[in-house]
Amino acid sequence: MNLKSAAPPDTALVLVAIARDQRDLEIARVLGWYRIPLKSAPKVISVDYLALYQTSAFPQEQRWQIRWIAPIIGHELTTRAELLRDQPDHPRAREEYFKLQLGPLQELAQPILADTWKRVTFFYTTFGRVRQASVLADLPVHDEERAVLWQSLRERALRANEYQAAELPQMPVDPAILALFSGGFRSASHE
Repeated sequence: MNLKSAAPPDTALVLVAIARDQRDLEIARVLGWYRIPLKSAPKVISVDYLALYQTSAFPQEQRWQIRWIAPIIGHELTTRAELLRDQPDHPRAREEYFKLQLGPLQELAQPILADTWKRVTFFYTTFGRVRQASVLADLPVHDEERAVLWQSLRERALRANEYQAAELPQMPVDPAILALFSGGFRSASHE
């Protein structure tokens, strides 16, 4: 999908996050959620969009880039074991995670390439920057725009109370379905 025609406002808030491997991307695409460990989560998760940075675990032509973005439609706090029922004995199974509920993944018209940046952690940007960026270094906000971004994030955190979830129908996911996402994909641990 060409996001330039979808026309989200330039001021829409975007959280850049990591898709560690193909399984993470498929969970976001098929099941419509993304997980973030509470202990390493950014301070504000009430943003408009999630942009997924693909790591070296992806095939050569797909690694070190942002190719996909999705609207965030809600979030909730749960455990890793509840999210990934096919991994009940994982060392972090009982740890708390944010589950970001996503709308459909949308492919950027042109991927945003890492260029010299290879290691990425969570960071915020705006949709206007995503729309104009060709490399990751184009995404961080500067000067007056930075003050506006942080003010918007503070307001969102206060309004959202940070622990609300959107009302979505409950759809239990069979562990066998989750296991299919790891079959055929290179396995990599995810926080």
